[in-house]
Formats: sequence, structure tokens, C-alpha cells
Amino acid sequence: MCGILGVVATSPVNQLLYDGLLVLQHRGQDAAGIATAESDRFFMHKGPGLVRDVFRTRNMRTLAGNWGIGHARYPTAGSAFSAAEAQPFYVNSPFGLLLAHNGNLTNSEALKREIFLADRRHINTNSDSEVLLNVLAHELEAAATGPRLDDAAVFRAVAGVHRRCRGAYAVVAMIAGYGLLAFRDPYGIRPLVIGRREGPGAAAAEWLLASESVALDTLGFRLLRDVAPGEAVLIDMDGHFRSRQCAEKTVAAPCMFEYVYLARPDSIMDGVPVYEARLKMGEFLAEKLKRALPRAGIDVVIPIPDSSRPSALEMAQRLGLPYREGFVKNRYIGRTFIMPGQGTRKRSVRQKLNTIHQEFRGKSVLLVDDSIVRGTTSKEIVAMAREAGAVRVYMASAAPPVRHANVYGIDMPTRKELIAGERDEAEVCREIGADGLLYQDLDDLEAAVRALNPSLQFFETSCFDGCYITGDITAEYLSGVESRRADAKDQALSNETADSGGQLDLNLIDQEE
Repeated sequence: MCGILGVVATSPVNQLLYDGLLVLQHRGQDAAGIATAESDRFFMHKGPGLVRDVFRTRNMRTLAGNWGIGHARYPTAGSAFSAAEAQPFYVNSPFGLLLAHNGNLTNSEALKREIFLADRRHINTNSDSEVLLNVLAHELEAAATGPRLDDAAVFRAVAGVHRRCRGAYAVVAMIAGYGLLAFRDPYGIRPLVIGRREGPGAAAAEWLLASESVALDTLGFRLLRDVAPGEAVLIDMDGHFRSRQCAEKTVAAPCMFEYVYLARPDSIMDGVPVYEARLKMGEFLAEKLKRALPRAGIDVVIPIPDSSRPSALEMAQRLGLPYREGFVKNRYIGRTFIMPGQGTRKRSVRQKLNTIHQEFRGKSVLLVDDSIVRGTTSKEIVAMAREAGAVRVYMASAAPPVRHANVYGIDMPTRKELIAGERDEAEVCREIGADGLLYQDLDDLEAAVRALNPSLQFFETSCFDGCYITGDITAEYLSGVESRRADAKDQALSNETADSGGQLDLNLIDQEE
């Protein structure tokens, strides 16, 4: 899960990209980067940390030009500790390319070998995004018939990317002297939306592509539609928009976890308002609770901030129970689910949340969370509720049990790290210390989202059911993912992090200035 932006405007875009990344900061807190272009020259600055920490006034001044891309990184491939893997990535041939990617390639290791042996290209980091960039570069070189590109060649290159790459990818890329390219994998697993606003006076229209529609709203763009699975969008430097379907076969199957947790509630993805989807999840979960725990004697419904609030609110209404805020969130602590390292996540829970004791004292409480992944947060929260005086603590999850690795861009790669990976629901309940546990049924979760866009017949739900929609995930692959993750954890614990080499900062600015 990362946040990406691409813009073509009629005035400098450095501030617009910065503001857009702030809005998408929830999608990645490990690193951030912005690249712009003026004439045929690229300008880029990127580094580890939050958006507000990566960019200073001196950095922003160097980002000249009326079009560019931005990226907020959440590490799913490569190292969470390597500054070299901040995006965008750059390659100078052919034509000059910059790329930012949200997702995860499932055949990146095979592609690395292929790129070296057949394409004669060197990959300098462990990031699958650099692999994707070099695949695109090779396909552009093969598609071009001379020193100049045309639209047909660009679309042929994207078709070549679709043929070679497997997994999830939403991409924004810059082609020097030509324009902004964006495309989405043939399953549409990771989101990408298109926005437009009219330029000042008689100027051409301005275009913004983003991971979530909330970026369009806050920056004054009108949501047009989603980039379709397999589709490529090309916008030249004068603001002329073209698009083409570049995949031979497509199936719309957006990631269900976007609706459950990842996306902001004020976003719309694939025609589904996220807030309304979470209300629907609460509606279905309330009906299940009536059947499963009819004599629980619950006094109050309390959400675990923030993503679960709509589901908890709808549950309380359907059950005829009071809805109360029982936890206060420290907003200066990052989301524990996307923090590298289990120890960091565990220490962070009590720093992030504090109880309002009077909402728990002497009551039987129903705590509602969007999902239960590793269980670290749930276990600590149940304990906090008891310490605040709750006599009974029930837990409800708006999502089904997370039992399987996600290989499409969410950092939950090993079953051993998932509390439900090798436990049934009763065992999970005991492990987190609750008096009762209720999970959403997968059929109900799909029905909740589909009710808002009936055209969505399929979803990417592998972390719940173990069915990988791209069809290329084997037991050997999952074992390799688990092994690489264990190696990465050992490396982090021993502080043997990657050096800061690799992709260079085109501005060559000293980070310590």
C-alpha cells in the first residue's frame, strides 16, 4: 500500500503535489518523493520519513515545472529502512523515465533475472518498483520506431508490461519531453482515479491521477472515473488526454482491504463510497451478532479509532444500543498496522490510545474494530478496557479472520504473524482475552461492498480465503516470501540496514543542510 499522484497543470505543481501527498500520508509513512519536469529536464527530491519531514522550502524551490508525480511509501518489497528505495525511481534510457508504483509484483525475482540476461539492465535495489520501471523502459525501447515516441508506441509498451508483469500495480510515470503516463494492472487490484479541473482563463484542462479520490477533493479537482483494469492513460504536457485498453483480458477485482481499512472514509474507489461501505459492514455484522450472541447483555458499543467508526455506529443503531467514544487517539503516533517490527507496534498501542474510564466502568462493552490482523492491538485494547472497569469485553471485527499472506501490496506476509493464521475463532478469542469474539462473514463483506456498486462481481480477498486472483501464487512462492521476511527482520534487529546508495537524488541536496 502506497500513495501515488500524477498531475499535468498550467502552473507550477510542486505545492500541489506536496499537499496531495499530505492527504495520502495514511497510505505510507516510510518515505516520500516528488518529481517534476520543465521542458526536457527532470527535478526530484525524495527521502525517508513523513512528507512534512522530507521536504523543506529549499527542496520545494528546486521542483520546477507544471507537471509531475509524487509518492508516499509503505514498504512491501525491499527494505523499510533503505533510503535508496524511496520513490520515484529514475532511468535515463530510453527517453528518460520516472516512475512511482503502488502494489507488489509477484514475479519480480524472475523479472530481475530476465532483465539482466535478456534486456541487459541492472537493478540496483531490492524494490520491485525499480524492476517495473526497467520493464517499462525496455518495452518503450522496443515499441519506438525511431528517436521520437508516439501514442501508439506508448500504449504498445504498456501492453508489453501487462504481458510480462504479474501481481498488483497502479503506476504513474513521466516520459521526458512527452507527458504523464498512468496505468493499472489487469485486475485493478490497487486503486487509481482520474480528476479534472478547468485551467485558468482559456488555458487547457488540468489533470490529476491519485490513489484515492480524497486527493482530488482537497485539491479542487472533479472526480471523473477510475482508471479501468488494464487501461493506460496518457496526458501530454499541453493537457491533451488519451486512454486505451492495453490488456488482452481484464477482470475487475479491487482489493477488499482497501474498503475495510486502508482507504480514507471520504474516498470513492471503483464507484464505491468507502464510508457507506463501512456502514454496510456494520449493518451485516449487527445482524450476525443478533444470531450469534443473543444473550450477551451488551450495554454500549465502542469503536477502535479510526477506521471502525462507521461500522460501530451502524451496529449500535441496528442493535438499539448507545454508541460511545471510549478511546482517545494520539494523532501524532503512526498507524500500528503499518509500522515495521512487531515490537514497535506493541509499544505503540498504549501510546496511541487512552481510555475514557467512565465509558467502561461497570459495563459490558462491545468493541468494534475494522479487522484483527496480528492481534497485538486487540489484545492490548481488551486489557485496557478491563483496566478501565469493564465487567465484560466483547470484540467484533468488520472483516473476516485474516488467515493468509497478502502478496499484492499489504505487509502481512506470514501466517505465523497473523493471530488467526493457525487458530480458530475460539482460540483467537482466548488469545486476545475477550469474553466473546464476532467476525464478519466473507459473503456478507462482499455483499456490503457490492450493494454500492453491483457491477463489482469479484474482489481480491486472498488474506481472508487464500485464493490469489492472479493465479500464479504457489506454496513455494509463499514459503519464499516468509523466508525473505524473516531475513529482513533479522537484518533490522541487528541494525544491518541497507546503505543509502542506489537511486540518486537529482537535486543532489545534502539532507543535513
